[in-house]
Amino acid sequence: MLTPDFPGITQNDQSDDARRWVALLEGLDIGELTDEFIERLGAVPSYASSPLPVSEIRRTGSASFEALILAMKADNDEPDYLRERSAIALDVGVSRARAGVPIEALMTAIRLDFSVIWEAITGIAEPGDAQLLVGHTARVWEVVDGYAGETQRAYVDELARIQAEAASMRQGYLATLFSEKNLTPAELDRIAEELGQDLETEYVVAVASWDHIPALRLALANAHAGGQVFTYSRADALVVFFPLGLRAGSGAQRLYASLERLTCGLLGEGCTLERVPQAAAVAASLAKLLEPAEQGAMTWTRGWARMARRELDRAGAPGLGEVERALEKCGTTERRRLGAAVEAYLETGSISHAADRLYCHRNTLMNRLKRFAQLTGVDPTIPVQAARLVVGWA
Repeated sequence: MLTPDFPGITQNDQSDDARRWVALLEGLDIGELTDEFIERLGAVPSYASSPLPVSEIRRTGSASFEALILAMKADNDEPDYLRERSAIALDVGVSRARAGVPIEALMTAIRLDFSVIWEAITGIAEPGDAQLLVGHTARVWEVVDGYAGETQRAYVDELARIQAEAASMRQGYLATLFSEKNLTPAELDRIAEELGQDLETEYVVAVASWDHIPALRLALANAHAGGQVFTYSRADALVVFFPLGLRAGSGAQRLYASLERLTCGLLGEGCTLERVPQAAAVAASLAKLLEPAEQGAMTWTRGWARMARRELDRAGAPGLGEVERALEKCGTTERRRLGAAVEAYLETGSISHAADRLYCHRNTLMNRLKRFAQLTGVDPTIPVQAARLVVGWA
């Protein structure tokens, strides 16, 4: 009795299965597959609303099905088949990134390829093909999944290029804005358009210099403020500006709160795009006013008097030397009390409030202010003379 040649039977069965599988794939109609795909794609809103014309979707859909079916005919990824699949994956990934199709929508669309192909195969298969279909399910999914992965990589790479191009273009416009040239209204309008803002938008401006730049960059990253925040790098400083008055809880609002705690110059009063370079120059000057031990941003309210004092010092203008010399005639306790009285009054502008702050009677405070005027010749209750003290002691 002869023993059956099982290996030979298996090989024949495999050969028959392969031929039947190829026959099923060749029985698919690319046009019908593409029509079905386009119809189902209408249920993916963000894809359907993209600017891609139906003719483009049909072209790439048809090419995708051809490449996928070709790859499914083999049990493994053959080089020639891979080249076909890679070519259409690159085409689809790049075109969808350029069209602004969200990556989630693109992946949803590609997953439709599997269901469309599989339903078409089962639709033409015969009852006896059941085991054959089970045996090739994994291969169908493997091919579609490989195509999805290649398309996703092409999409991500292209999106990175698009973002780099946009960033480069935006930096070019910002360089023009900070070029210290008198820009025309048309040029300013073009820059505003590139930033996605109205020309009348007002901005908060902050500047950090040297060693404090990394902290500012970290604040930008943590705020997640996105495209509403603009940066411009100088040789020794980083300029940040963003629209004033954004909604509470927004990334830009969180960023502003972070900026107030950083070592930087901060102008929160608002300025138009045309004035941003000048505001940045002021913010840079404010940042330089901060002493090493000081905490928080140097704002205009906090720093204007100190800035004025430094400019006067540079010009060689008389300071408060005569005031300081006059106060030296007092004892230590009296000098301290007179200085505290004047500072409290200058900060509040109110006798009552200043007296409350110092925990003394208003008459006591008035007597100290009068004594200060007698000693120094500068009366803190007269605005013109008080300004000298505000600036000189800043």
